[in-house]
Amino acid sequence: MTVELIKPSLETLPRYAAALERDWSPDNIRGIVTTKEHLRKIENDPAAFVDGLDDPLALGGPITLPDGSRMPRLPGFVRWVWDGDFAGSIGFRWQPGTSELPSYVLGHVGYAIVPWKAGRGYATRALALLLPMARERGLAYLELTTEPENVASQRVILSNGGRLLGRFPKATSYGGADSLRFRIDL
Repeated sequence: MTVELIKPSLETLPRYAAALERDWSPDNIRGIVTTKEHLRKIENDPAAFVDGLDDPLALGGPITLPDGSRMPRLPGFVRWVWDGDFAGSIGFRWQPGTSELPSYVLGHVGYAIVPWKAGRGYATRALALLLPMARERGLAYLELTTEPENVASQRVILSNGGRLLGRFPKATSYGGADSLRFRIDL
């Protein structure tokens, strides 16, 4: 099966919502909180929800961190991982004019594959498909973070040319736990 990244649309939104209804979350930090928020937004205004997933000018207002604090949004977009049906999502954010990120942003990329399609290489392929989009934005590298015990995510990053920069404590707004930082040179 071919895996591709597609721009979210009203036509494919029902498949995304179906994954949310199965308690999948596109957010591996806020988890079920994000799932419920997305279902509520889809119910209230599906078109606005889909439009908000593509925000290259950071017009969507502040983001909420896990501790409830609010910080400025970076430009970014979400693409859905698609194999003929919804398989997951990958988000990309950047800071204009630099490859660096503000301290409250853990990485340029976040991805989540639905559990019923995990282990098939979808995340590896999704990240590979995203790399040219990052190059188009003029970035010299991408930084990604993952938990030390998330070996599957580490394999995804390493398979795409990532190298481990080291272990670091997350900001207290993210709970302060140890994490690993990787870099993919573009």
